[in-house]
Amino acid sequence: MRYAVILAGGKGTRLRPFTVTLPKPLVPIGDTPIIEISIRRLAQARFDVATLAINHMGDLIRAYFGDGEKFGVALRYSLEPEPLGTFGPLRLLHDLPEHFLVMNADVLTDLDLGAFLDRHTASGAAFTIAATRRDHSAWKASGW
Repeated sequence: MRYAVILAGGKGTRLRPFTVTLPKPLVPIGDTPIIEISIRRLAQARFDVATLAINHMGDLIRAYFGDGEKFGVALRYSLEPEPLGTFGPLRLLHDLPEHFLVMNADVLTDLDLGAFLDRHTASGAAFTIAATRRDHSAWKASGW
C-alpha cells in the first residue's frame, strides 16, 4: 500500500490577501487548487490513501475533497487542535504504515512520488529527503 501524509494546516500568512478567505492549499494555480494538483499526482503514482493534516480553515479543505473518491485516492483527515509545526501532525496519526510519504500541500514537484517511496522502502533508511537545486536568477531579475 502506498500512503501519503499531506501537511495542509498552515495559515498562509505570506499569501495574504488570498488566504483571508481561502486556506493556502486551496489557493489556485490557474483554475486548480495547488493541493489538488498534488493529490492528482499521488493518484497517478498509485497511492492508495492520503491523510491531510489540517488546521486553519480545514473545514473548507474537507468540504472540497470529501473522501477523495473523485480524485482517485482515499482521503482521511487529521485535525490539529492547534498549529503543531512541520512534523507535529505526525504524532496525531497512530495508524501510519512503516513506510509513507510526507509532503507539504503547497509544494509542486515533478518528482516521481511512487518511485521515490519505493526507493526509500528498498533502501532500509529511517527517512529519505528529496531536494533539488534550482536556478532562481530569472525570478530575481523579474523582481520576485
